[in-house]
Amino acid sequence: MKSLLLCLFIVLFFNACASIATVEERINTSNKLIKDKQTKKEVLHTSTFSLYSLQKTSSCNTLRVYIEGDGLSWVSRRKVSNNPTPINPLAMKLFLKDVSSCKIYLARPCQYTNDNKCEKKYWTSHRYSKEVITSYIDAFDLLKQKFVNKDFEVIGYSGGGAIAPLLSAKRDDISFLVTVAGNLDHKYWTQRHNISSLYGSLNPPSFAKELQNIKQVHLIGEKDRVIDKSIFNSYNSYFKDTSNIRYVVLEEFTHQKGWEENWESLLLNYLDNLAFKRK
Repeated sequence: MKSLLLCLFIVLFFNACASIATVEERINTSNKLIKDKQTKKEVLHTSTFSLYSLQKTSSCNTLRVYIEGDGLSWVSRRKVSNNPTPINPLAMKLFLKDVSSCKIYLARPCQYTNDNKCEKKYWTSHRYSKEVITSYIDAFDLLKQKFVNKDFEVIGYSGGGAIAPLLSAKRDDISFLVTVAGNLDHKYWTQRHNISSLYGSLNPPSFAKELQNIKQVHLIGEKDRVIDKSIFNSYNSYFKDTSNIRYVVLEEFTHQKGWEENWESLLLNYLDNLAFKRK
């Protein structure tokens, strides 16, 4: 049982129980992904952290923002990673699959950047802390100043699926919220897998009142053994009014498999389908 939990824990942070790519190799992977994609790199300097971004935008009323997962937080059960830059940047891959001309990718603090404010707690116990959420609030302000958009759609993958609702609870200009294999209730999640609590982190269910008026959809992999449907169920149970909340369980999808190759059709069905968004 312990070995299973360990492997689940490592898979979540993209170690996959295999040899670990260096930071340089992980950055090179990102650079290869974005080569010839006509995206602009920009580091957004906020009051707490510097956030790495990719930008592909025109004049937009609504800006779609992708938020990356937790990345490489741990290299073993007892050893914290020195750098959380992801081995498999799945949110970046989804961003690149999106044909929208109004889109932004945001990494997590300390991914792809050399930030002197980085401490290991910010990709372990404090990964969803007040300081982290403040950095995204500031980043969205900077984006809005630059692109003069009216509102945002937010898409968070895995741990980014905790950041997205926490951010949405603090702003009044997020019109639609999507999570992909999202860690919507980290307290329940750590208890379920018997792993260390994220004691320095905010938890989305604590903001159910602020979130219940935001239209949201949560995409769940049927075969996801890291963040299964029970995580969503726990999150959903905190809401008095669930009329704005929808979820979809996708057959054969795991925590990492199925999303990239099917993302264009998922966008069409669940984000770009206005009838779906109005329900």
